[in-house]
Amino acid sequence: MYCANCGTPLVQGLSYCNRCGVSLRERTEVSTGSVSAFLTAITLLGIVGLGIMIAGPLVLRRGALLSQELIGIFMLFTFLLTGITEFMLIRNLAKLFPSKEEKFRAFPPPVAQDLRLPQASSLGEPVPVGSVTDNTTRTLEYARRD
Repeated sequence: MYCANCGTPLVQGLSYCNRCGVSLRERTEVSTGSVSAFLTAITLLGIVGLGIMIAGPLVLRRGALLSQELIGIFMLFTFLLTGITEFMLIRNLAKLFPSKEEKFRAFPPPVAQDLRLPQASSLGEPVPVGSVTDNTTRTLEYARRD
């Protein structure tokens, strides 16, 4: 198992990553309000679309006296519009729940080589001088106190 935040290999039973400190417990970030709103929209759209597909041809045939071909085209477009909208709502509802593959897709398994960058020293770069022993001896001079 690997950390979802930094990709470090993990030992079973840990609550936090040893490297970055992120919590390893399952997160339930999906709010029930947004899920219920999507389900309500999907249900209402299905009922209204079905009602239009059933009642619409009856009204068009009796009230407008249209031919059966035009009524069939009306029913086809109503079905396509309802179906496409239902599909989009279901797809957006599915995006609320991340799949297990998406959690770890960003971090491939570590390779055997050590790819860490060299750590920078806090001392700074040495100034090139003629010899290694230059400026290495200290002289103590007597300082008078007045």
